[in-house]
Amino acid sequence: MTLVEICVDDVAGARVAEECGADRIELCADLLEGGITPSYGMVTAALGATSRVGVQLLIRPRGGDFVYSPDEVRVMLADIRLFAGLPRVGFVLSGLTASGVVDASTLAILVEACGEAPVTFSRAFDEVADQFAALDTLASLGVSRVLTGGGPGTADSGRDRLRALVAHGGVTVLAGGSVRSPNVASLVAHTGVPEVHLRAMRPVGGRDRTSGDEIRAVVDAVGAR
Repeated sequence: MTLVEICVDDVAGARVAEECGADRIELCADLLEGGITPSYGMVTAALGATSRVGVQLLIRPRGGDFVYSPDEVRVMLADIRLFAGLPRVGFVLSGLTASGVVDASTLAILVEACGEAPVTFSRAFDEVADQFAALDTLASLGVSRVLTGGGPGTADSGRDRLRALVAHGGVTVLAGGSVRSPNVASLVAHTGVPEVHLRAMRPVGGRDRTSGDEIRAVVDAVGAR
C-alpha cells in the first residue's frame, strides 16, 4: 500500500487530512512563496487537532533559492531545536551550493540537530543536475526520504526518472508534483514509488482549502493496489 502525504498550511487542513485517511502531512506556512517554516503556535495546534498522522515540518527561513547564508542556517537550527522532541514530528530540509549540488556540510549540521526524527529532503532536489549522486549524498547523511517529481516539472512528466530513482535505492522516493486522484494509480504502477505527496486543494469561499474528497480519492486509488 502506498503512503499518502498531504501538504497543508493550516490546522483545518491537518484535521481534514487525518480524517480522510492520509498517512502524513507536511506542515508549511506561506505556500505562495513555496513554503516556509510554520510558527510554533501553528505546529502545536496542528498536533493538537490530530492524533495519528505523522507531521513533517518544513524548515525554510524564506522563499527563493536554496543557497543559505550562515545566518539562515542559525535560524533553521533554532527552529529545529524548538520543535525537536514534539510527538509525531519530522523535518523537511533543503540546502544547495551555488553550483547546484546538495550542500552536504550545511545539511549534516541540520540533520544532526533533528536527532532521531525522520528527515525529508525537499523538492530542492529537482534543481540538482546529477540526482543519482545527490541521492547517494542524502543517504550518507541519514536523510530518510526525498520529495521529487523526477525533475522540475510534474511527477507525470518525470515518471521515468522517478522509476530510475526508486531502482537506485538508498533513500525513500516521495513522488510529488501535480499528483492527483486521476493520475496517481498509473504513476505508482509505472514508477514503483512507495509514497506520494500532494496539496489536494480546492477553491472554497474565496480561498484554496484542503479537499477531503480529493484526499479520499487518492487514498482509495493507491489503497486498491
